[in-house]
Amino acid sequence: MLGLALSAVLSAPASSSAADGAVLRFTAIPDHNATELQQKYDPVAAYLGEKLAVEVAYVPAADYQASVEMFKNGDVQLAWFGGLTGVQARQAVPGARAIAQGIEDPQYRSYFIAHESTGLEESEDFPAAIADFPFTFGSESSTSGRLMPEYFIRQNTGKAPGDFFEHPVGFSGSHPKTAELVAQGTGVKVGALNYKTYDNMVAAGKIDPKVCRKIWTTPPYADYNFTAHPVLEETFGEGFTEKLQKAVMEIDDPGLLAAFQRERLIEARNEEFEGIAAVATELGMLRRR
Repeated sequence: MLGLALSAVLSAPASSSAADGAVLRFTAIPDHNATELQQKYDPVAAYLGEKLAVEVAYVPAADYQASVEMFKNGDVQLAWFGGLTGVQARQAVPGARAIAQGIEDPQYRSYFIAHESTGLEESEDFPAAIADFPFTFGSESSTSGRLMPEYFIRQNTGKAPGDFFEHPVGFSGSHPKTAELVAQGTGVKVGALNYKTYDNMVAAGKIDPKVCRKIWTTPPYADYNFTAHPVLEETFGEGFTEKLQKAVMEIDDPGLLAAFQRERLIEARNEEFEGIAAVATELGMLRRR
């Protein structure tokens, strides 16, 4: 009996690959509310799972920095980051790669918005008069809702936000919340957020552009990206990251692309975000190498 059992073991197919039973977990910065994100990203996980023939699961992040920590600790192996969180994650994980971005992301922008009661109107010039009103950024770690708006405030005024504004500067936590607060106009009067969120909220009738006005558009910069963890090659086999990159860039279902608010996804490289890294380092939001 022992001989038969040993024979069976020796003649059995060489194991199943390292990927057997492994789950590819991905997350995304929580730039909208958690329920909405779960509804958006679960179908993306299903698409990737079918395309790659592995189990894929979306894992929500509590906040922007939590998404970076999850990636750093290997709790997720793929993340839809903003420009800042992406460079933070890649700096923390040697070998991590930006693999995809929206076609819009190399030329992303932020809007500065104001409540109608301020009397501020849209202009090509930096709106220095916002200094007189209560102002909010989005998340403290947001590229389009904090990092780049702060950079442009400093660049145009020579002052840090805390010195430029007459009132204490706030953080709403997300792009939609910034728009909602400015639209209410009861406390916050001006704010900064990414242009996609504002335009989509206007198109959906969630905010009135006459009440919550776009008053200035920033110069362009690189932003959102899919970043892959190097452990993917160990877990799912050599060449898996390229397969994942191809699967992501082949997404053409409008419903799936809507999860990212993008028309389509294109290749991304770490080098494209060096400008973001330089600004983040200058503002003390990324450690110097």
